[in-house]
Amino acid sequence: MRRANPATILRHSRRSIASASPHPPTQITTLANKMRVATESTPGHFSSLGLYIDAGARYESGHTSGASHFLDRMAFKSTTTRSDEEMASDIHSLGGQIMCSSTRESIMYQSSHAHRGTPLALSLIADTILNPAFNSEELAAQQDAAAYELREVSTKPEMVLPEILHDVAYDGQGLGNPLLCPEERIPAMNAPLLRHCLTDWYRPERMVIAGAGMPHQELVELVDNPPPAQSRLSPNSNPSTIPPPHLLTPSSPGVAKSLTRAASYLFPQRHPSQPTTAIPKSPTSTYTGGHRFIHDPAQELNHLYIAFEGVGINDPDVYALATMQVLLGGGGSFSAGGPGKGMYSRLYTHILNHYTQVDHCASFHHIYNDSSLFGLFASFLPAGSGVVGGNTPSQILPHLVHQLSLLTYTDVPKNELQRAKNQLNSSLMMALESRVIEVEDLGRQILVHNRKVPVTEMTEKINEVTQEDIKRVAARLFGPGSGNKPTVVVMGHEDVGSYNEEFTKYGLAA
Repeated sequence: MRRANPATILRHSRRSIASASPHPPTQITTLANKMRVATESTPGHFSSLGLYIDAGARYESGHTSGASHFLDRMAFKSTTTRSDEEMASDIHSLGGQIMCSSTRESIMYQSSHAHRGTPLALSLIADTILNPAFNSEELAAQQDAAAYELREVSTKPEMVLPEILHDVAYDGQGLGNPLLCPEERIPAMNAPLLRHCLTDWYRPERMVIAGAGMPHQELVELVDNPPPAQSRLSPNSNPSTIPPPHLLTPSSPGVAKSLTRAASYLFPQRHPSQPTTAIPKSPTSTYTGGHRFIHDPAQELNHLYIAFEGVGINDPDVYALATMQVLLGGGGSFSAGGPGKGMYSRLYTHILNHYTQVDHCASFHHIYNDSSLFGLFASFLPAGSGVVGGNTPSQILPHLVHQLSLLTYTDVPKNELQRAKNQLNSSLMMALESRVIEVEDLGRQILVHNRKVPVTEMTEKINEVTQEDIKRVAARLFGPGSGNKPTVVVMGHEDVGSYNEEFTKYGLAA
């Protein structure tokens, strides 16, 4: 018997691997009512599914302030077709994880489950946004929970100060709106208000359904033409809560009815002859900068934040800015180090390793569609507490401002820049290994870009960042000719004093 030459087999297998088609790229289908369905076909035993809506805190006005927080909290409660017990039972039978989350620019409903659970997950998400009961007892319970949440957050500077920073930076409007419902607004969170926000925000053209781990056409068919479902109403249900009969007929399924058709039912498509009102992608949000001091002598540490307006997600300089954030890095004084911990970043080597009174120092970048906040913060022992070696905010401020100045006026060493780019690429690739993050990234990108930016495209643009790019973008953000203004927030024993003088002294915008 003649045996095949191993070298021939190896060459043949290499050709097979090289010629094999990769997994299908991102597929996007826009349905008749403008809702988009996007999928990425990835192997595995689990699926992730999400509904992403162009809504959130920046869309709120004085009348609707806090509504996003409560739509989040009221998700997966009782509906007109499922009692609270039935909703809980179905979530339990899903055998995965289902959740809702609201941000400044989006509200998302997301589930991770075994493949067979996709129809049920879609049914639960559809039911919670199309048929919410907003039952008075459940609302009262969530009002109590929201009040408790606010009290807890107010005691944690690391959670409350970013909120205050946004408020100061955007003058309390648009991106300056609070993520959590203000305490004085909690009693106003009622069923009519939440239904008004659903009608105003949850329109099909502002929605994306994203999936990972299922065939594209299967999800499209499930969204557009699901199998008929029986009503889930219990015998004791109030007849006034029963949906219109046409929603329960086989031709228009009940609880698991088409999200697209149901969305069109709640938010009807306008007849071509009717005038249309364009929905802005995001309400205008004007950066103003400013200063705020929160006097709290009970604080164990002083906290100092400085920020400038950065670029939005669609700006080509976003990759240089992301690299700058990693370059500055930072973290806590007791970090264990290791990959991604920033032990070789500038804030570690220049501040944390030299000043033991600084407990925490790090860079941050809060990025949005058309704007962002880029800056540094430090938490340190206060001089006013009587602790030996403590500092005032005015003594720490120059160290932070100096780090921004270095980026503006000096070249970043090539090896340091390469390390930052490698770390950014690594973090990006590792994050996308999670199916939950993968599907969230897909849904948000379709909302923002109306396409999926491949990770290879992102890494290529990161790798193209040069020393000149860092200096140019730094000058664009906080150079004296930028026209930008700083945002400075201080909490603790003492205020920061004449901060503008420090920014001017180091050649930055003031």
